[in-house]
Amino acid sequence: MDSKSPVFRLPFTVHAGMNIPLNGRILAVDWGEIRFGLALSDESQTLATPLETLVRRAGKRFPMPRFLEILGAHAPVGIVVGLPLALAGDEGESAAAAREVAAAIARRSGLPIELWDERMSTARALSAIREQGGSTRGRRAEVDALAAAVVLQHFLDARRGR
Repeated sequence: MDSKSPVFRLPFTVHAGMNIPLNGRILAVDWGEIRFGLALSDESQTLATPLETLVRRAGKRFPMPRFLEILGAHAPVGIVVGLPLALAGDEGESAAAAREVAAAIARRSGLPIELWDERMSTARALSAIREQGGSTRGRRAEVDALAAAVVLQHFLDARRGR
């Protein structure tokens, strides 16, 4: 792992010592105030693919029922939640909110959760779309799912020492 993207493990007693297994699918959540991009790895944890985007209505909670349906359909062995750090690496309100969502997911899923630095993931997703000649106009849901794939791919590559 490089020094720019540390892994942050949640300090939950119920999950103490639980790490994401090295085989099996991993689901990633790219936290957002309104939208949550989701991505899924393959069984070998080599490739991350955008999955879908969940939307939270204003003033409402994380859409846990739909998220649990997705978990049931894809049976991941662990979950990576993007931690939106400031460029300098500090945690602000967004990071605190992402930790709350991660805690709720941990309680409801029983799966190991790892927080991963998601700085610049949306910018990288937008750049990838533009590099391929695509437009991002009207494609926020796709961009958020792609940002989750960027976070997950970075996590997978770091685990393999790339």
